[in-house]
Amino acid sequence: MSKVVHEFTTAIPEWKPYVRPLDLTEASAAQLEALKITPSNTKVSDYVLVLAHDVETLTHRSPLFNGVMYNKGGLSRAEREIGAVGASIVNRCIYCAAVHASRYNQLTKDETVIAAIFADGVDAEISPRLKAILDFSVKLSKCPSDADASDMQALVDAGLGKDEILDLILSSSLFGWANRLMHTLGEPLAE
Repeated sequence: MSKVVHEFTTAIPEWKPYVRPLDLTEASAAQLEALKITPSNTKVSDYVLVLAHDVETLTHRSPLFNGVMYNKGGLSRAEREIGAVGASIVNRCIYCAAVHASRYNQLTKDETVIAAIFADGVDAEISPRLKAILDFSVKLSKCPSDADASDMQALVDAGLGKDEILDLILSSSLFGWANRLMHTLGEPLAE
């Protein structure tokens, strides 16, 4: 029997939905059209198949996700993943934290940053730039109205440009929403 996962790890747990995922053999033409754009442009997960029950929302959600997480320019892909990890830690979304921590490790070929974040949170000893990104994503995720001009200045001081700061805001905010959907629609299970 599988048990619910409670600790942060880079081992991606199984996500068990509470709502039955869409059976592709029963999908409408509109659902199939919406499913042509997947979040990673690789496969259709059970999570996306659950979201496909609301085809209009999915039609907007996947392009938005792809635009925020995979667009060209601005923050690097790996740094966007740090924003997603920071938000997911605050929101206690074990599944999203694992997926995006693993993605960061794959992109950078370095596991030390995520290991430090999972061990020490915002006290992790990581590069000043990554620390500023993590600190901001955590603060924004805890209480958006607490993020102020001094936080923006800390990002600038760490070397982030305006386009990179916007990408960080978008990736962190996107996961405030995505984490809540994950929690509501299912749970992570240990294999």
